[in-house]
Amino acid sequence: MAYEPMTMIDLAHHLSREADVDVRWKYVWEFFEEYRWEPADRQQQLFREEPPVIGDERWDVLLAAIAEHLAAGHDLSPPEWTRSRVLSTPWFPSSLRTKRMEALVWAPAAFRKHGVYLSAQDLKAA
Repeated sequence: MAYEPMTMIDLAHHLSREADVDVRWKYVWEFFEEYRWEPADRQQQLFREEPPVIGDERWDVLLAAIAEHLAAGHDLSPPEWTRSRVLSTPWFPSSLRTKRMEALVWAPAAFRKHGVYLSAQDLKAA
């Protein structure tokens, strides 16, 4: 079987089957890592199709924020499916006060738009 990078749909399936938050984040970081290694012309294919709803609004919105953030990196409009996924109450994935303050300052625009406050530094470290 040939290697295939994780798509946003694959990521949603992993997240829906995993209850452990730390493992969920590992899947998110793995998605970013696989995305980074793909040639630019293939990267867009990894986030364009709408993933299924996983049942936890915060994580469903996180997927939209990631897709919009990656689309912006290619100077593309966000995928249509991302528009309806927005939190009414901001989500700060980290419980550490310093990380929350960092996220307020450094969260990428796509993440802030969707109500997810995650620092750009956390995305780079992924």
